[in-house]
Amino acid sequence: MARCKYCQKEVTWMKEGRKNVPVEGDGGIHKCEQMENMRNSLKKLEVTTLSPDEIAKYEQGINEEVKVKGKKK
Repeated sequence: MARCKYCQKEVTWMKEGRKNVPVEGDGGIHKCEQMENMRNSLKKLEVTTLSPDEIAKYEQGINEEVKVKGKKK
């Protein structure tokens, strides 16, 4: 059995649709407060916070990587 990395309870992982879901020994879905707090504290990046210059810079970097990888083949 696996352990929850947040609260250390024993859980098993079961497939639900396309997701793996932690399940407790009684068959209920495992949701601990520590895991919920971690998920809520993640920094979310809104698309509107990036300027068009920053977006262009990222796109250019991605395109250059693709070109370099394409030449190596």
